[in-house]
Amino acid sequence: MLKLKPQLLFILLVPLLIMIPAILVQLTDRVKRLTTAPQNYQKHLNITYLEVNNIPLKLDIYAPKNKNEPVPTLIYFHGGGWISGTKDATLSSILPYIKKGWGVVTVQYRLANISLAPAAVKDSLCAVKWVMNNGNKYGFDINKIVLSGESAGGHLALITGMLPASSDLDHQCPSNKKIKVAAIVNWYGITDVADVLQGKHQQDYAVEWLGNQSDRLEIAHKVSPINYVREDLPPILTIHGDADTIVPYSHAIQLHQALETVQVPNKLMTIKNGGHGWFNNQEMTAIYKRIYHFLGSYLHQK
Repeated sequence: MLKLKPQLLFILLVPLLIMIPAILVQLTDRVKRLTTAPQNYQKHLNITYLEVNNIPLKLDIYAPKNKNEPVPTLIYFHGGGWISGTKDATLSSILPYIKKGWGVVTVQYRLANISLAPAAVKDSLCAVKWVMNNGNKYGFDINKIVLSGESAGGHLALITGMLPASSDLDHQCPSNKKIKVAAIVNWYGITDVADVLQGKHQQDYAVEWLGNQSDRLEIAHKVSPINYVREDLPPILTIHGDADTIVPYSHAIQLHQALETVQVPNKLMTIKNGGHGWFNNQEMTAIYKRIYHFLGSYLHQK
C-alpha cells in the first residue's frame, strides 16, 4: 500500500481545505435563497434573459407581493474578478433591500473561462435592459432602478450605469429604451481596468479576464468606468477599504475626484484599515445606514 509522507499529504490537502469553505458558502446560499426570503415575496429563479452561443444566461427575481404601487428595484452583480463567483452567493448583499421591501434581481454573466472581456459587460447591459423591459410584470418601478455589486460586480454596476448609449459595447441586445438608472452603489469596484491589467497594480484576475487578445489594452480602456465620467451620470456611492490589496483604494479616490469635478452627486465612504470586503458588523451597520440615507436622498425612500 502506498504511503504518503506527511509533508506531501499536507501539500495535497491544503488546496482542498481552502476550497471547502467557499464551496460550503455557495451551497448554503443556494439553499437559503430558496427559503430565506419573507413569505410576502415571490421568487422567480433562473429566468433566461439572454442566450449567447447556446449558453443561457440566468437571473433571479425577488418581488414583493401585494404592493399597491411599483417598488424601487436593486440589480445586483456578483464579484469574483470576472473569473469566478455566482449569482447564487449574493444573499447577504441583497437581504437588506428585501427587508426594505424592494424588488431585487441578481444576475449571471459570462466569466473568463467561457468568454473573455468584454463579454461580462455586454451581458450586464442586456440584463439591465431585460429588467427595464419586463420589470412592470413584477411590480418594479423602472424609474427607480439601482445598480450594485462588489469588486468585479461593482465594476459591472458602474460601467453598466455609466456607459453611453453610443458605445459599441451596447449592441448585443438592441432596445428602444436607453439605460437610465436612479443610482449606483459601488462596493470596492474596479474603475480603471488598464491599471490592474499591467503595471505596479497588476492583478492576475484582470490578466485572465482580458486574456491574450491582441487589443486587450484597448478593451481595458473601453470597459473602464473612469473613462466615462460626465455631467449626466446618476448619483454614485462608493464603499472602499483604504487597505484593499485586491482593488487599489486609489480607484475609489480617482472616481470620486472625477465625479466631483463634473458635479455628479456622489459620496465616497472610506473604511479605515478595511481590506477587500469582509467588513465587521459595526462597519456594515454604518455602511447600510449611509446607503439608506444616500438612496433616500435621490429616490425619496425612507
